[in-house]
Amino acid sequence: MSTLSISPAFDFSMVEPVETKPTVRLTQRGRVVFVLAFLMVAFVVMIAMGGWATATHDSGTPDPVRVVEVQEGDTLYDIAGQVARPGHVREMVHQIQQLNSLSGAGLQVGQKLAIPKD
Repeated sequence: MSTLSISPAFDFSMVEPVETKPTVRLTQRGRVVFVLAFLMVAFVVMIAMGGWATATHDSGTPDPVRVVEVQEGDTLYDIAGQVARPGHVREMVHQIQQLNSLSGAGLQVGQKLAIPKD
């Protein structure tokens, strides 16, 4: 068995204590004023930088589409399957949903859908 002994290499009793400087202490009113001042500065910065986030007046190029009227028995997957490349029906369904702002796959008879032209 081995034995481990610890002996201090430095005697801390000979070191003079260092005086600490007093810390800043805020009253509750001081904390409220500090928080409100911080929020005011943050608000001013947001207003000043808000001008960088404006939209342009130029419109993008519209995607070429054709309009299809939903008939009795049509589903979104059927319509997408007619125009999509083989194996890409899901992507076409998603694209049709985005073009027409559809939240799901439900369709109404007589509804007009914008379908991407290929």
